[in-house]
Amino acid sequence: MIDFFSTLASMNVPGRNINPHISVDCVIFGFSTKMLKVLLIGREYTNPEGKLQKDYKLPGDFIANNEDLDLAASRTLEELTGLKDIYLQQFAFFGKPDRISRKEDIEWLKNNTGHDIHRVVTAAYYSLISVTVSSSESAIKNNATWIDIQHIPHLAFDHSTIISKGLAHLQGKLRSEPIGFELLPERFTIRELQTLYEVILGCTLDNRNFRKKILKSKYMVQLEEKQSGVAHKPAYYYRFDKNIYEKYKSASLGFNF
Repeated sequence: MIDFFSTLASMNVPGRNINPHISVDCVIFGFSTKMLKVLLIGREYTNPEGKLQKDYKLPGDFIANNEDLDLAASRTLEELTGLKDIYLQQFAFFGKPDRISRKEDIEWLKNNTGHDIHRVVTAAYYSLISVTVSSSESAIKNNATWIDIQHIPHLAFDHSTIISKGLAHLQGKLRSEPIGFELLPERFTIRELQTLYEVILGCTLDNRNFRKKILKSKYMVQLEEKQSGVAHKPAYYYRFDKNIYEKYKSASLGFNF
């Protein structure tokens, strides 16, 4: 729901008028060491027994009254990671009446906003970030941490559902557009690219068929550099040429025959 670790201070700035019933949530995916990860925010709250508890939540924020949804999502992402111009895609709205039903969640919202909030509609986005880049000294902050998507702990609100649906959209998009390159470093091997696809799709792909199909892509540019210090035959590095892809995409009618 709301990333108050990064926005609470700005909420007290005069002139910032938020809409307490509309928010944005960002499912930020990262890929590292053969794992797909999600960026989560640590949160403290008091349970019904009065004990201090800790859990995690997605980064997000209420929108300002004069703010577009996409702008709010981009702002939230920049405030959290310090990174700009990152792939960001809206994939769903969540607005069930019981999204905020647990007493501890209601109390947490009231304590952090001063508003008695019982219902919020959120626009959900997913973003793709290189874990290596986002882990730089000036990037991840605000009690945020990368967590393996296979070991997601208890989350606040309905954030587990949002992550599941975000992953489903990512899997579908990966089959039709080369968005996986957003998760890789600038140079990569075909084996590394295949591993990325296998981890996200949750399946094993045939090496020969994958290599054959991927090398047909005009936007895959082979570099002169090869791997070094490996036990096997060194593989060539490749890079994704976004300009070639955009030119190819604009000239295509979308037919696959």
